[in-house]
Amino acid sequence: MKKDNYKQTNFIKHIIEKDLKNKLISVIKTRFPPEPNGYLHIGHAKSICLNFGLATEYDGTCNLRFDDTNPMKENIEYINSIKNDIKWLGFKWNNDVKFSSMYFDKIYKYAIELINNGLAYVDLLNQEEIRKYRGTLKKPGINSPYRNQSIEKNLLLFKQMKNGFFSTGEACLRAKINMCSPFIIMRDPVLYRIIFYEHHQTKNTWCIYPTYDFAHCISDALEGITHSICTLEFQDNRRLYDWILNKINIKYRAYQYEYSRLNIEYTILSKRKLNILVKKNIVTGWDDPRMPTISGLRRRGYTPSSIRTFCDKIGVTKQDNLIEMSLLESCIKNDLNTNAPRAMAILDPIKIRITNLPTNYLEILMVPNHPNQPNMGYRSVYFTNELYIDRSDFYEQETIEHNGLILGKEIRLRYSYIIKAQKIKKDKYKNIVEIQCIYDKETLGKHPKNRKVKGVIHWLSTKNTRPAIFNLYDKLFNIKNPEKEINFLQHINTESLIIKKGFVELNLLTTNISNVYQFERIGYFCFDKQINNTIATFNRIISLNINKTKKK
Repeated sequence: MKKDNYKQTNFIKHIIEKDLKNKLISVIKTRFPPEPNGYLHIGHAKSICLNFGLATEYDGTCNLRFDDTNPMKENIEYINSIKNDIKWLGFKWNNDVKFSSMYFDKIYKYAIELINNGLAYVDLLNQEEIRKYRGTLKKPGINSPYRNQSIEKNLLLFKQMKNGFFSTGEACLRAKINMCSPFIIMRDPVLYRIIFYEHHQTKNTWCIYPTYDFAHCISDALEGITHSICTLEFQDNRRLYDWILNKINIKYRAYQYEYSRLNIEYTILSKRKLNILVKKNIVTGWDDPRMPTISGLRRRGYTPSSIRTFCDKIGVTKQDNLIEMSLLESCIKNDLNTNAPRAMAILDPIKIRITNLPTNYLEILMVPNHPNQPNMGYRSVYFTNELYIDRSDFYEQETIEHNGLILGKEIRLRYSYIIKAQKIKKDKYKNIVEIQCIYDKETLGKHPKNRKVKGVIHWLSTKNTRPAIFNLYDKLFNIKNPEKEINFLQHINTESLIIKKGFVELNLLTTNISNVYQFERIGYFCFDKQINNTIATFNRIISLNINKTKKK
């Protein structure tokens, strides 16, 4: 990864530079610590770019560590998808992949240490009772009746928990801190709980598992992480993070820093809620192109560089805000405008017949693959007496806003001739099935003076097409901030996917130029390799007119 991708300064960089200058550290060590309980989304991409980007910029290292402390919600599929996403974004983690479960033996010993120091106890209250005893923001908590039992009894009970003497929910290990703390996280938080479920790494070795808060800070310290960076919802958790590391005998002391999480218009960035969309079949899976997951964006046609650019543009601050979708769209549009070859496609075909051409007429025209990139070369398209244009480009009557082929008027075919519509044919339902036109053979590459031509439209010869399916994707929600809605499913955009059947150029995908194209005058599309149809399927990445996409 090029260092110049991350030139924008932020408060975390200031902290790192100060720590390096004061020789508090010699090399920075960051980590990206996902829980393997779902696919990564673009909010995680921000964290990936930040943690790996900082390590690159300051010649440090970044670990990939799975915080795998809840086997009931985790699996290998999520682990593999996360690794693929990081690689696709262009980053490489330090040495081998790490797991919090690698440290379970050590974490267990630190729990024993806390018990021996009178700083942890086994609680036999059930979950509902613990919740009730914890109090509220306005009401202090109440000490558990098991809080002051002897160290010896706590050691025995904890050993029994480890050996499977208790059922799930019958017992847990809690830190002994302060049940009257104004911070609920410090009111004797749970450190270990019982889960009888096979772990993807440790199998059935354990039936007790440390909580995320307990395992996370210890894992950071064991790995020598210098800057443990997380989002603002963990700001209060830092108090527990510091308390744990201050109370155990561990050689290295890690420090946590928080920044604002990513929020984007018309999108939810919660793995729990995204999982609901998958489970309820509202989307076709975690990689559905309407999903804000990295795999969904990849299948939609977004590029790694566009996502990295977006993450760099939004910056790193402590202020929560709602990012406009147009910023993300502009990043991919700028990328594709330079790099995507052009082609022509017809999404809603209507036939044109050139009446002053013979039936067997065939002319080959050479057209550029990109108007501003000569190195992309040229391709051949056929001009014949039967063509397709998009139905939306024809109007029987002229109006001010129309800019297409109008009965009795002339239009230019892209890279080709001027034609004039003379007559239309309709079926019994009064739908137009054919437009009869004449062409002017003197207008190839020429612009006759004193002739008003309404505009330019794209087209395809019927002898130079292959059938195609076009998935027109739009935003998944019809309100700006669905994250704030309790019943967020009520705000699903029912037109987030519109499917069209039409045609693309015959040689598309056989020239190995690209899997991403700008279909001229329509938008940017990518070939969906994951759909095993006999007919080629293209996903719309973005319309050429972003505002037009939003209005649909």
